[in-house]
Amino acid sequence: MSDVQEPAQDDKPGYRSVFRPGLFAGQLIWVTGGGSGIGRCVAHELAALGAQVLISGRKAEKLQAVAAEIAQDGGRCDWRAFDIRDEDAVKAQVAEVVARYGPIHGLVNNAGGQFPAPAMAISKRGFEAVVANNLTGGFLMMREVFTQSMQATGGAVVNMTADFRNGMPGMAHSGAARAGMSNLTMSTSYEWAHAGVRVNAVAPGWVASSGMDSYGDAIKDAIRNLKHHVPLRRLATEAEISAAIVFLLSPAAAFITGVTLQIDGGASLGNPMFPSIDHAGTQRFEGFHRAVDPKVLA
Repeated sequence: MSDVQEPAQDDKPGYRSVFRPGLFAGQLIWVTGGGSGIGRCVAHELAALGAQVLISGRKAEKLQAVAAEIAQDGGRCDWRAFDIRDEDAVKAQVAEVVARYGPIHGLVNNAGGQFPAPAMAISKRGFEAVVANNLTGGFLMMREVFTQSMQATGGAVVNMTADFRNGMPGMAHSGAARAGMSNLTMSTSYEWAHAGVRVNAVAPGWVASSGMDSYGDAIKDAIRNLKHHVPLRRLATEAEISAAIVFLLSPAAAFITGVTLQIDGGASLGNPMFPSIDHAGTQRFEGFHRAVDPKVLA
């Protein structure tokens, strides 16, 4: 993998990562759900740090667009379009990537999705679809990357969960799946430690990302007021989630495994007896040079 290009120089606009240039040079890191949102941001940061990035998702056009952005910025990015819920497709795609590129050094299990609904209104089909998106598909990716690559060469996995610490009313199906992913993270971190594989997870709270524009008008009204429920009085940026993921993939986290890192601005810690104090909001980290705030927050 000596053909990996160095990240953009200071005199060229690019991702403003807090991590050192070339940190992941010579490494192949796979980001699922890399066609938009947090996954797109993570792919950009990893490419800027020298990684050969591979992004996957269900829509080829979105993946191609992100790969083109990264190429324009001087990075290396390949893509694969398939459904992580399809076991045969996962097995075949992992095998093809290993055959072409060699060992997979990192996996960011970012792909997922859900829809808002009260628990009483969620059908069996809807529940199973969300669990497949946010838990089963991630498990299949972890298992195949481990058995086909990391078991022999080591590596690091970062799973995407969500802020389920106090339950997820209104998205019980997603909360159940995300909590399951956190537990799966702990189990596999213990089972796979002997192979030099670390497994961690991140649990973002409310993030100013493109996914917010996919909800209906009723939900969008609530989204505009979310910051008032966060002690830091703002939503996270995609770059702030990406930085945590990059840290967990990095050598600096070499003794960290089996944890789920909460990234919610303290939103899950409050209670009505001690409301948070209103203020102007903390300063955001704006590392992603191509970030665009969702329209709903305009």
